[in-house]
Amino acid sequence: MTFLRRSIAPLLLSALAAGMTASAIPAATVRPNIVFILTDDQDLVLGSMSYMPQTRALLAQQGMTFTQDFVPLSLCCPSRSTILTGLYPHNHKVYTNIAPDGGFAKFAALGHEENTVATALHAAGYRTALFGKYLNGYPDGAQINHVPPGWDAWASPVAGDAYNNFDYTLNENGTLVPYGSSPQDYLMDVIAGKATRFIQSSAAKNQPFFLYLAAYTPHKPSVPAPRHAALFPGVKAPRTPSFNEADVSGKPVKIQHLPLLSAKSIAAIDQLYRQRLQSLQAIDEAVAAIVHTLEATGQLGNTYVFFTSDNGYHMGQHRLQPGKYTPYEPDVRVPLLVRGPGVAAGSSSGALTVSVDFAPTIAELAGARLPIEPDGRSLVPLLNGPTPADWRKVVLLEQFAFSPPDHPPHNTLEPPDPQDAGVVEYPSHLGLRTPGFKYVERQSGEQEVYDLRADPDELKNLARRRLNATWLGKMKSLVRRLGACAGESCRQLEAQPVPALPAVR
Repeated sequence: MTFLRRSIAPLLLSALAAGMTASAIPAATVRPNIVFILTDDQDLVLGSMSYMPQTRALLAQQGMTFTQDFVPLSLCCPSRSTILTGLYPHNHKVYTNIAPDGGFAKFAALGHEENTVATALHAAGYRTALFGKYLNGYPDGAQINHVPPGWDAWASPVAGDAYNNFDYTLNENGTLVPYGSSPQDYLMDVIAGKATRFIQSSAAKNQPFFLYLAAYTPHKPSVPAPRHAALFPGVKAPRTPSFNEADVSGKPVKIQHLPLLSAKSIAAIDQLYRQRLQSLQAIDEAVAAIVHTLEATGQLGNTYVFFTSDNGYHMGQHRLQPGKYTPYEPDVRVPLLVRGPGVAAGSSSGALTVSVDFAPTIAELAGARLPIEPDGRSLVPLLNGPTPADWRKVVLLEQFAFSPPDHPPHNTLEPPDPQDAGVVEYPSHLGLRTPGFKYVERQSGEQEVYDLRADPDELKNLARRRLNATWLGKMKSLVRRLGACAGESCRQLEAQPVPALPAVR
C-alpha cells in the first residue's frame, strides 16, 4: 500500500506546515471536537469498506463499528436533511432531490437552515465548518454566494461539474473560486486540504470545533483522482445471491417485469464498481490526513470522528441497474464507524442505529441544545457502554413517490443513476426493519416480508405465502404509526417489542 502513503504526503505536509512543535501544541479543549465524514452513495453490503485500509485501521480498529446502521430513505437530499436536523423525512418534508418536493430550495423554504446541528453547535461556542456537498440543488433560489447560518467556515460547489471532481466553482465563505482540471484541482483533495487547515487553525485558537466533510464520491460518475485511476484491474462487483436474480416471481410487479441483466449491463456494472473503489481511495487518504492532523495538533485524544454514508447503493441485485431508492438491504444499510474519547478500540455494536441519531448525538457530545426536538436518539450510551434495555427495536423505512427528471437541471449538479433510465415514477413505500425480519408495503398495495436471518439477501418474499393475517395487520398498523411519529412518540414506538415473525404455512 505504498501508493497510499505517498499520495497522502501532500496533505500531511500541509497539516504540519504550521510548524507546531510538541511544546507549542495547545492543550486539548475541555469540550470534545467532532469530525463528521460523509460519503455519497457508498455501499456497505457490497464490500466497499474492504478497500479502505486506512479508514479501517484508524477508525474501526481504534473505535467502534456499528454493524446495523440504516437510513430511513435511500436518497441524497432527504438523507442529508435528516442528518442536519435529526428528523425523519416525513417530518422535515424534503422528500426528493429537486423542487418542488425536495432539494435545497425546499429545505431552505421550510426554514430548516436556521435549525440544524450547525446552528446548535455554533450557538454553544463551537467553531463550525462544512466542506463539500451540502444539499442537492444548492444554491438554487438563494444568492450564489449564500452561506447558511451556523457555519463559520464554508466551501461548497455552486457551479460546474462537482460530481466529476474537476472544473467546478466553490463558494468559499462567500467568495466564488473556480477550479480547473489539473490533478491538484481534484475536489476531494481540495476539501480535505481545507479540512486539515481548519483543524490546525481551530487548535491554534484553542476553540472546540465541528467539522463536516462531505465527499461527492463514490457517487456516479465515480471519477477517481488521476493517481488512482489504474487501481483494482479485474475486480468485479460482488455476485451476491440476489445479483441478476433468477426468480423474481415473489417481488413487486415492476421488478417481475425486469429482464435478466445482459452481459453488456454486467460489464458496465463491473466497470462502475471498479471506479467506485478507485474514487474511494482519495477519501481513505483524507481520513488518514485528518487523523494525523488531529494527532499533530494535540487534538486526537479529544475528538470524536464519525464516518458514514448518506445512503447505500445496489449494483445488479434483484435485476436492478445500479441505483438506490429501494428498501432492500444494499440501499438502506450503510457503514458507520466512530472513534473518540471513551470509545473502546476495536469494539462493535449491533444495536439498530439510524441517521436521525446523528444530530442528537453530536449535540449531546458538544453540550449543545438542538433548536427543535429530534426524532432520533443519542448514540452516546452505545459509545460508552452496553446497549440500553429500552433501545430501538425497529427501524422505519419510508419513501415518497417521485419521478426522476429526464434531464436534471444543471444546478442540481447530480447525474442520473443507470436505474433511472425509462423510469416514469418511483412509487412510495413504508416499511420496518427489525434485527430479524423486514416488512414493506408498496403504494400499489403489494407487501414484502423477508426473514433476514434465514434469507439475508431477500430472495423469498414470505408475504406471497400464507402468513398469519393477524400478524400482517399488526405490522400494517405499526408501520403507519411509525410513518406518522414525531419526537418522543418515535422513540417510544421504536422501543416497544415487535411481534415475532410467525411461521409460514
